[in-house]
Amino acid sequence: MSASRPQEVFLSHSSLDGQFATDLAGVMRRHGIPVWFSQTNILGAQQWQAEIGAALQRCDWFAIILSPQSADSMWVKRELSYALQQNRFETTIVPISYQPCDLEVFWALSSFQMVNFTGSVDDGYRDLLRIWGIGYQRLQV
Repeated sequence: MSASRPQEVFLSHSSLDGQFATDLAGVMRRHGIPVWFSQTNILGAQQWQAEIGAALQRCDWFAIILSPQSADSMWVKRELSYALQQNRFETTIVPISYQPCDLEVFWALSSFQMVNFTGSVDDGYRDLLRIWGIGYQRLQV
C-alpha cells in the first residue's frame, strides 16, 4: 500500500551533499513529486533562514539525506528536530541513507523505514518512489 502523494517534499541535506541532493530532487520532480530544497529554491538575496522556515511549515513530507556531512550539520539537525515535533510529519518522514554514517546522531529516525542509496542508486530511486506508488523510470541517455 502506498502513501498519499506529497504536495511538496522538504529535502533536508548538508550543502556538502549538494550534488546528490540535486540529482535526487531532479528524479523526484521528473516523476511528479514537487521538492523544496535550499540549492534550487533559495535565491541569492533571500533571507535563507526565513525561506527554510516557510518551506518547513508548507511542506507535507520531510526527506532527510543521511551522511557523515549531514550528521555534522547543525542545520540538518535543526530541520529534523522541527519535523519530529510536528504531528503532520508523523508518518511522512523519509530517511535516505546516502553514505554510511553514525546513526546515533539520527536515533529518532530508527522507527522510520530507511531508503538505502549506499548500494545501487537505481534501487534507491525505485524504493523511494515506491513509497508513493510511483514506478521508477530511468532516464534514457
